[in-house]
Amino acid sequence: MSDIRGLADRLESIVEELDEIAFDRLRLAAAEGQRTRPDDDRELTKARRAVEKAVAVLRGIDGSDDSEP
Repeated sequence: MSDIRGLADRLESIVEELDEIAFDRLRLAAAEGQRTRPDDDRELTKARRAVEKAVAVLRGIDGSDDSEP
């Protein structure tokens, strides 16, 4: 496994962690009766997208881009 592929794999794990954090916060907000998204939900979503973009770039460099057109 190349260094770039390994880095992309680790970043994919971070995407999953960001998802878990976001979902946990949404569940907590719902349990507390909030009817709107938590304040930091948009920021977590932006961070997730940024990491996903980094994964795509790294996969492209490594030649292991598994994304669909």
